[in-house]
Formats: sequence, structure tokens, C-alpha cells
Amino acid sequence: MCGFVGYVNQKDVSEGTINSMADRIKHRGPDDEAYFSDDNVSMGFRRLSIIDLAHGRQPMFNADQTKVLTFNGEIYNYKEIREELRDLGYVFKTDVDSEVLVYGYEEWGPALLDKLRGMFAFVIYDKKNNEVFGARDHFGIKPLYYYDDGDTFLWGSEIKAFLEHPNFKKELNLQLLPIHLSFEFIPSRETMFKHVYKLLPGQYFLHKDGKTETHRYYKFNYDNIDNNQTVEGDADKIGKLIDDSVKAHMIADVEVGSFLSSGIDSSYVLNEAAKLKPIQSFSIGFHHSKYSELAWSTEFAKTINQKNTPIYMNGDDYFDFLPTMMYYMDEPLSNPAAIQLYYLSKDTSKHVKVALSGEGADEFFGGYNTYLEAIPFDRYQKYVPKPVRKGLAAVAKRMPRFHGKRFLVRGAQPLSERYYRVNYVFNYDDRNKVLKDPSINVDSGAYTKHIFDDVAGKDEMTQMEYFDINTWLPFDILHKADRMSMCNSLEVRVPFVDKKVAEFAETMPVHTRITPDETKIALRTSAEREMPKKTALKEKLGFPSPIASWINDPKYHERIVRAFHSDTAQKFFNINELDRLLKEHAEGKSNMQKIFTIYTFILWYQVYFPEDTTEETVKLVHRTQI
Repeated sequence: MCGFVGYVNQKDVSEGTINSMADRIKHRGPDDEAYFSDDNVSMGFRRLSIIDLAHGRQPMFNADQTKVLTFNGEIYNYKEIREELRDLGYVFKTDVDSEVLVYGYEEWGPALLDKLRGMFAFVIYDKKNNEVFGARDHFGIKPLYYYDDGDTFLWGSEIKAFLEHPNFKKELNLQLLPIHLSFEFIPSRETMFKHVYKLLPGQYFLHKDGKTETHRYYKFNYDNIDNNQTVEGDADKIGKLIDDSVKAHMIADVEVGSFLSSGIDSSYVLNEAAKLKPIQSFSIGFHHSKYSELAWSTEFAKTINQKNTPIYMNGDDYFDFLPTMMYYMDEPLSNPAAIQLYYLSKDTSKHVKVALSGEGADEFFGGYNTYLEAIPFDRYQKYVPKPVRKGLAAVAKRMPRFHGKRFLVRGAQPLSERYYRVNYVFNYDDRNKVLKDPSINVDSGAYTKHIFDDVAGKDEMTQMEYFDINTWLPFDILHKADRMSMCNSLEVRVPFVDKKVAEFAETMPVHTRITPDETKIALRTSAEREMPKKTALKEKLGFPSPIASWINDPKYHERIVRAFHSDTAQKFFNINELDRLLKEHAEGKSNMQKIFTIYTFILWYQVYFPEDTTEETVKLVHRTQI
């Protein structure tokens, strides 16, 4: 588990630039560093040693040193691929998975990606052909960015590394602000920096002769759903898959721990890991029992005879760290649970270098209650003609206090506009109010409609899950998991986000994923065979926190008010509208997510564009300098 950087050489770039870029992401790999440069390319690497600690230094070369690799991640089936390559005549010098990639690419080129099982981002410089190849894992567990303005080409594990390159032009991608205000992230290859792109999950790029091409080698789909499958049968298969996946994710030459909340997902992972060897778990919580899951997690760990370490945080921890969180995130991300994940990772890293986690189960197995919205809307659309629904929606819009307004308005919309994640924070009308320049507002539904189009013939529950697997999972859940763990030099592994698990999830019919009475029904059935019933059937809480009440606490409220009246806020937002959001929240109308999204964007901008603000937020960024 590591971090890497690189660029195509230019005459006006000093030799030390690659070192400075790598230093920016030292947190991803504090154990070792190494570099490569020739007339065409420079590459830098920071290592967090997990497998074959004495070997595996990168950049790594093939036998004739014509291919140069930098790699971040873990390949869980590398031993099988290594044997296949040995049969083809390749000789290996180490026991690290990195070597499999450099020889695998030499043998198969991009077809190597079809063989891999793991979490990865890697770049290979082919000296013979003077081209750069980069790839990202199937689901976006590990990050890979590139900057391409037509003249300069850079790549790296985190955007912040680009700040050290003299030809990187740091510019805000203002047109994406309305998209961020809608989703709380950017659900595409674009980022909040102009000319900086994410390599999407399941993609690779090839840069040659100044041109960059991207290609997709994998895409999750629901083309093979088998409606004959049963809950009991799917539960059997899930049990075997999770057992196999956890075993694969436990491979390491350092101690492995596990995150543990009160929910089924992390509990199931810990339960399976504990069958292999004793494993320490770690749980985050608050001293206020209303918001804390520690009693549940501690009890479950005790039930399976494993040690659990409780970790506590408070409001000062939360608000003091927010500017630093925005630095580590690279882009503004307003998921309030991210800071809990930071403090969980921070204390966990004092004990282990690797931690298992339960991300992905909700997306693949039907874990969100919002999927149940499909039931009433399906009936409404089935029995009420479209012209009537549109007419009722028009009438409802003119009745501000009508109780059923939201249902009637949404009932006239296609799922690509109606699904709550599309206007998750601010809807179109709200964005018009909050933006200083409403002319930059856009239709967020149109921005992601192509994702729903991919599964247009499927039922709405399936369409919702597909959307989440392609947006919420990589751009929010896995993004914050990577950043908040790696800034603490901790490797987090996610056994549910696995190629083999996904291959089975693609076949599951709706009735084994979710019913009107129960989410993740097949997964829960499988878990109930292995764990106490109250754990297997416990409802999803996510990462509960007292952030909504903290916003009204004078100590923290004043910070938000100051940010909402800053020069940054005045640059982008209608200050009167920001004041209204705070006032309504204080009066009992929950605007928590809206307030938090605006507040974190302001902090992010002040951290990454300090030259454009008179605020002193940057001084609060711990251990970092912009």
C-alpha cells in the first residue's frame, strides 16, 4: 500500500520536482521512497510495507529494464498469476504482488487487467514504445488522477502532489460547483480542478505522443439476473463468497485488524476473520450514548471472544480537524462521517498497519431503505396516467403547505431526476437561491442520466443500486475510506468490494436483495447463520454523529457564521440565504447537510486557494502546508 507520482518530462522542470511531489503524499508511504528518471519520464514512489517487507522496492523493473512500475494496492490472486507467468518462462526475484504486474503487462498488455483480483492503481512506463499506461481497479477502491492541459501530463495517487509541479495551473472548475452542491461529490471523471481528471473505476489510460486515451476494461452490470434464485440459496453462496474474500484480504506480513460498528457489515467481516486467527477490532463513538454505537460493538466483539478497542471523539476534535480533512480529501466532500473515519483510522494505526472494513455491502446487496421508494412510486406510475401525474405535480407546486406535495412532484419525474441522491443536498431551486450567480446552475439529473440509461430496462430498485455502485460507492464511500485511512498511513481493505462478490451480486434478483420488510435479506440470512440474530438483523445506522446539534452549539456555530460571512462565501454564495439556513436549523428545521456542505466547501477553497482569501483557515491545517 503506497502512493506514487509521475510526469512526462519538460525542459523547464527541475530534477527535484519529482521528490517534492512524492513528499506531498508521504503519508501514503512513510516506510520507503525511491525515484526513476530518464529523458522522457520521471516517477516517484512512497511505500507502506505490507507484503515481503525486505523487498519490493519501487519503481520496479522487468528483466531488461524496459518497463518501469509504480503501484498502489494489493493483488489478492497474485500467487496464481505468478505461477502462470513462471510457466511462460518469467523469473521472479521477490514475493511481492508488484512483480506480477510488471511481468503480466509485459506478457499480456492491458489484458492483464482481466486477470486481477484486488484493489489497485498502477502506472507502467514502457521505455521501448515511449508510452505511459495507467490502470485503476474495478470499483475505484484506490485512486489515480492525471492532469492533462494539452502541454503538461502528470499523474499521481492524490491531486495535492500536482501543486509541486511548476507547470500545473491550479484553477477552480467553477462549473462543477452546482454539481457538488447537488451530490456532495463530483460523479464523473471531472474534478474541482480544471484539467485534473479521475481515472474511473474499471478504466485504464494510455498516454503517447502527447495524447491521452482512456478505455474501460470492466463495468458492473445486471445483465445476468436470475429470478429463479432464492433467499436461502443466495445466502449459501454469499456465505462461501465472504469466507473466501476475507481469507484473501487477510494476506499480509504485518498484523491485520478490523473496524467494527454496530451493524451487520463490519460485524460479518470481523466474524469471518476471527475464524482464521485472533483479530483486534476498533470502534469509534461519542461520550453521548445517543450517538454512540460502542455498546453494541463492544458486546459483539466480546461474544466472539475478540478484543475490541473503543475510540472516543468530541466536538472540538470534529471542528478542529475539518480544514485538515479538506486538505487530505483533495476535493470538497461533505460526508459528515468522514471525520469519525479519520479518528478511527488514527488510533487504529497505532496498533496495526492493515484494517478490514465493511464498505460495499449496502450497494451490492440492497442495504439502503431508500430503495423501498420504488414500491409506492411503481404503483403510482402504474395506475395513474402520465398526463394526470404531471397535472397533479403542477398543482402541488402551487400549494407550498400541501402535505403530499413532495410525492406528487416527484411522481411526475423519471427516476433519473427523482432518485434522492441526484439532488441529495440542494435541489435545483435551492441551488438557485444559494448560489451568488444562479446562471451557473445546471440540471444535475441530466449530468448523471447516462448511468440510469445503462439499466433503463431494469426495475427501479435495481436502477438505484446500479447508480449507487457507479457513483456513491467510488466517489464518496471509498474515496473517504482511502483518504482518511491513508493520511494515517493505514491500509484499509474492503472484502465486500471484491470482484468475485460482485460477479455474484450481478445475478441476484430483487427479491433476494430487499423486500418491503427487510434490507439485505440474503446477506442477513447468511449472517444469521454465523452471528447472533440481533446483530444480523440490526437496522443500518451508518456513522451516527451529533453534528446537527453541534451546529447550534455557540462554540461551533460561531465558526460557521464566520465562514458564512467570509470573503470566500461572498465570492460564491448568497449570504442572506446562508443566514436563513442557519436560522431555520436553530428553529428545528434540519438543514444539517446543506450547512455542512457549504461550510466544508468554504474551508476547502480557503485551504487550496489561500492566495484568494483573507481568512486564516490554512493555519489550522495540521501537519500540512499549501
